[in-house]
Amino acid sequence: MENQEKAMKQKVKLATKSRKAAYFMPMLESFATHDDLNEVIKNRVNKACDLLDAGCPLFPNDFRKEHSISWVIEGYGGMDEEELKKCGDVFAIAGRIVSLRSFGKVAFFHIMDQSGRIQCYASRENMDADVYNVVKKLDVGDIVGISGHLFRTKTGELTISCRTLRLLSRSMRPLPEKYHGLKDMETRYRQRYVDLIVTPRSREIFIKRSQIVRGLRNFMEDRGFMEVETPILQAVAGGAAAKPFRTHHNALDLDLYLRIAPELYLKRLLVGGFERVFELNRNFRNEGIDTRHNPEFTMCEFYWAFANFHDLMDLTEELFAHLARMTCGSTIITYQGEEIDLTPGHWQRVSFYESLSKIGGHSPDFYNDYNRVRDYIRSRGEKTLEGESLEKLQAKLFDIDVEGKLIQPHFIYHYPTAISPLSRRNDQHPEITDRFELFITGRELANAFSELNDPVDQRMRFEEQKREREAGDDEAHSMDEDYLRALEYGMPPAAGEGIGIDRLVMLLTDSASIREVILFPLLRPEYQPE
Repeated sequence: MENQEKAMKQKVKLATKSRKAAYFMPMLESFATHDDLNEVIKNRVNKACDLLDAGCPLFPNDFRKEHSISWVIEGYGGMDEEELKKCGDVFAIAGRIVSLRSFGKVAFFHIMDQSGRIQCYASRENMDADVYNVVKKLDVGDIVGISGHLFRTKTGELTISCRTLRLLSRSMRPLPEKYHGLKDMETRYRQRYVDLIVTPRSREIFIKRSQIVRGLRNFMEDRGFMEVETPILQAVAGGAAAKPFRTHHNALDLDLYLRIAPELYLKRLLVGGFERVFELNRNFRNEGIDTRHNPEFTMCEFYWAFANFHDLMDLTEELFAHLARMTCGSTIITYQGEEIDLTPGHWQRVSFYESLSKIGGHSPDFYNDYNRVRDYIRSRGEKTLEGESLEKLQAKLFDIDVEGKLIQPHFIYHYPTAISPLSRRNDQHPEITDRFELFITGRELANAFSELNDPVDQRMRFEEQKREREAGDDEAHSMDEDYLRALEYGMPPAAGEGIGIDRLVMLLTDSASIREVILFPLLRPEYQPE
């Protein structure tokens, strides 16, 4: 034990004798504990000590950025050298150093802010000696503030000649090498802060995500929908078939659930008289993690009084086309090498049972035979529950043999009533509902239906779901007496829809995994919390 302590002290010992070195000891000890200390980091700490000894703070907050890099480039990038000389404007920018070349008395480096990157030039002749000594101690990753004027180098690159430079934040860890970056996908997701610095495509995805969400919100508001907020903590987990996360409220001594959907609260608002409502919401489902699923995800859910599911099909085509034009410039996009046509009017509309035949290749004699369907599903490696209904087996048959083939936009409609506990029955055929799901690139992107507003029918559906839950289906819907009471006051005829924002962003950014479009996807922690 004593030898280990001596080894660790030796490992964290600094080459410098600076009195500032003790400041970094807690950080260095953590490096030593995780076996992460190396010569590069020790060199950075030594430079930091030198800067402190010279009176240069490592994390000041008195520099004010006046211009973004993109604003400078857009406004002055078209000027030649003579025009820049005549201009003589001085700019104050700030950003992270992403490349650095030092040649003794001069240094060239690129800095990057949220809007772009630009080259900077620092010369000992044009700067105070103390300031240039700071330049010599800079590393890639440091955040600096610069003021100076523009010129063009011999190669024609637009460059800022630094009059002053301030170190604003010292980077104690090195960034990944320029040409290698973060190759390991899990490291990219776990250290998203580094990924955003070194991977331009990651930044582009999340900039586009923000544009998509803003565009969706504007689209809904322009059509008279009001944005609202509903509870995340719920006493009854409802609005979808999913296994919830449980939590506990200490003051009320009450078990609660993180919401799996906002549906039942949004429909309460229809009862209250709001005719068009929507919510951009976070939902939580205690399910597996793969390229299409994350336990915490974003949805847009909206409800429209005096409309039906046909109206929602038309609205959905219009919405997706609008977002595609806004983010991709066209309603024809490419996803993983496949051309996808989102042009309204080109979307296919196929009934659920028709899809089992025409796309899945199964005859009605087959998919209506309980034993044959159950045995087929088991032969494909899927589980079935004892006493599971034929309609649920047909839904699994759809998942196996139909869903993956729906590459172009498809509305699959008229789902069985037995698997649609909140949907309105079809007037001519009560065994099916006026419901659709939207599939593109072989995955579901939206679920919608004409709403069930008959409180007696809804109660019977809840009772059937309760029996299924007691039989072992932990995703069956729970009984919600307060929601039934709301329906008893009268809910107008309406239609509602939920759109998965993460999957929509995947589609419009050509991203293969849902983790690529979520800033901080759920991962197993590296270190166990204390």
